[in-house]
Amino acid sequence: MKISTRSGVAASAITILGAVVVGCTSAVHGTPSPATSGVPTSASNDPFAGLVACQVLDQLNAGQGFNHGDNISHRNECTATKPGLGSNGLALDPVQGLAEFRETDPDATETTVNGRKALEVQNALGCTVAFEVSEHARVLAQMAMSQPENNPQACPLARDLAVRVEALLPKTR
Repeated sequence: MKISTRSGVAASAITILGAVVVGCTSAVHGTPSPATSGVPTSASNDPFAGLVACQVLDQLNAGQGFNHGDNISHRNECTATKPGLGSNGLALDPVQGLAEFRETDPDATETTVNGRKALEVQNALGCTVAFEVSEHARVLAQMAMSQPENNPQACPLARDLAVRVEALLPKTR
C-alpha cells in the first residue's frame, strides 16, 4: 500500500471515529475544567466533572510516542496519533449509556472493563470499546490502525486504553 493511501485511510478512520464518539474541550494543560456536551447536566449528575478527555488521553499516552491529543468536536472527546501506528481516542460521555451504543452498533460484543459492563466492536477502521460508568454515562476508548493489515491489533490496544482510563475514574457503583 502506498504511503499516501495509508495516510488517507488513517485520516478517514480518525474522521469516522470522531463521528462515532463524543468530544473534548480545547484545554490541554492547566486546571481541568468540565467540557460542555450541549446537553445540560448538573455537576452532581456528571461522573466526568473536572475531567477533560484530552488531558486524560495525554496522561495515558505519555512516553508512548503519541502526539498530543486533538479536540475533535465540541464534546469531551479527544484523539491522538502515533506515526506508524494510527490513532487512539477517548470520549467521556455524561449523557449516553451503553443502550445508546448498542442502538448504533447492534453487533457489538458484550465484555467487561475492570468489572464494568462494556461493549466492543471491531470494523475495517479499528476497534471501539464502550464501558458503562452509569446508566446514562459511558466512556469510549478506540484505536484506528494506519495500516489495515495491522487491524487485528486494534481491539487489544483499545481494551488496554479502556482499562487504563477506567482505573482513573471514580467508582460510582
